[in-house]
Amino acid sequence: MSSLSDNGKLNKGPGRPPGAGRGRGRTAQRGRQSEPAALAEVRQIIGTSTAEPTLLIEYLHLIQDAKGCLRHRHLAALADHLRLSLAEVYEVATFYHRFDVVEDDAQVAAQTIHICDGLPCQMAGGDTVADALAAKEGANFRIIRSACMGRCDGAPVASVDANYLTRTNAAAIQERLSNPVGAEVMVPVVDFAAYQAGGGYRFLRQCLAGKMQSAQVFTQLEESGLRGLGGAGFPTGRKWRLVAAEPGPRLMAVNGDESEPGTFKDRHYLESDPHRFIEGMLLAAWAVDADAIYIYLRDEYPHLRTLLERELAHVTAAGLCQRQIHLRRGAGAYVCGEESAMLESIEGKRGLPRQRPPFPSQVGLFGRPTLINNIETLYWTRDAINEGAAWQDMRSFSVSGRVREPGVKRVPAGISARELINVHCGGMMPGHELAAFLPGGASGGILPARLADIPMDFGSLEEHGALIGSAALIVLSQHDDIAVAVTNLMRFFAHESCGQCTPCRVGTEKAVAMLAAPKDRADRDTFTDLAQVMADASICGLGHAAANPLRCALRYFPGTIA
Repeated sequence: MSSLSDNGKLNKGPGRPPGAGRGRGRTAQRGRQSEPAALAEVRQIIGTSTAEPTLLIEYLHLIQDAKGCLRHRHLAALADHLRLSLAEVYEVATFYHRFDVVEDDAQVAAQTIHICDGLPCQMAGGDTVADALAAKEGANFRIIRSACMGRCDGAPVASVDANYLTRTNAAAIQERLSNPVGAEVMVPVVDFAAYQAGGGYRFLRQCLAGKMQSAQVFTQLEESGLRGLGGAGFPTGRKWRLVAAEPGPRLMAVNGDESEPGTFKDRHYLESDPHRFIEGMLLAAWAVDADAIYIYLRDEYPHLRTLLERELAHVTAAGLCQRQIHLRRGAGAYVCGEESAMLESIEGKRGLPRQRPPFPSQVGLFGRPTLINNIETLYWTRDAINEGAAWQDMRSFSVSGRVREPGVKRVPAGISARELINVHCGGMMPGHELAAFLPGGASGGILPARLADIPMDFGSLEEHGALIGSAALIVLSQHDDIAVAVTNLMRFFAHESCGQCTPCRVGTEKAVAMLAAPKDRADRDTFTDLAQVMADASICGLGHAAANPLRCALRYFPGTIA
């Protein structure tokens, strides 16, 4: 069922294709030799019988969970155990932000406080919280400013050793340090019994019993008009049909790494009704005849990992899951929201986007054709199939910022920002007036209030230089500085660039440096050229979209950055 066995050790996924083994045939480790004591520790943590290089990231998580960090001696021992070079292990461990690599003799504080520095949290006072705690940082605790934690409706957000605090302040964080609690246990609003009582899994049972054919499902899904809700908007029914036409064996990967600042709808739906997602996922795997399913869930959602393991056990016990399901843990890399980068990460490598041919001919997970859907798309799949052409096209917006009632809002597709704010979010906060908004999170661009009446949907925002993307609406008021917001977004993109291509790696860093320079030195033409190069020449969508905040600031807010 899961990638974790009953004894807590990790099960192996499918092996790598012939000739692609990492360290294949190696008899001695390259570079630093491992210490016997460290090797024994590592084997104890991950299981002495387990040595699968594709599980490298999972092993790194297990070691860090046990030791609080990743010391060089443990990395050398892991490389020895997996018969990889130390460079291969080290490059993966240092690529992901959630891994903490330290020297063997380094002193690490007893507890770690992660404080979100995403735009919604900065607007809500995250910097003030960090500054108030900084003077007391030392042996007892340390502060790490972290990228968006997926709880923007509760900004500012912090975590103390994987326990998350929302709408927090310095005093509340210090109280949690003094009185630590166990891991958060999440009980869904709709559990397995309640879901079945409401008709859940009825359609899946019909499919498994042979009462439905995959061709019928593809047709009904195409008629519904359901599109991918992770950002790209590819027609879901067409994607399923194309993957099913590829020669088997096939696999399925679920993208649950919603790392776009301002986005938290996947978390919301899994917390409330996880079995609606699980049924959609199993329907997709049945329809394309996938041998196994890989769920890639962001590391900032540990409570959802536990929840899914528990609820999937109920589904398996009921005989509804006929495929092996592997839960894979992200490690903090926004770029892994890009499909091919996610596949690389699931395979235990750095999340570098692939140079790939058009869909669906690209090589998927472990060299096999792979169906990839995000969590929300699968969440609505059952309803879309059942209703077909009668299915109403709705959109889930993650709303944060200067509104009275932030949260996930399920509204008709094409709604305007003004209507969404006034009708569904209780209007603006007291003392705040709408000044600007981001319709699609960090990558969606920034639009002025005068454009708040245009429809927010696929194809309607592009002419204005914006994107709906993951439908993360971040609302700014007259009290927010556009230049500060743009700087925050560009720092995020610079931090999250995988570094593989020069336009993105250097372009984002150059943008941050230019934004920090005095305004009289800022050159509008240079900003324009820089944004154009990033958009045109970057390998993947991260670099393309990183130009949007700059372009929108130059177009709609002249004088703010140049």
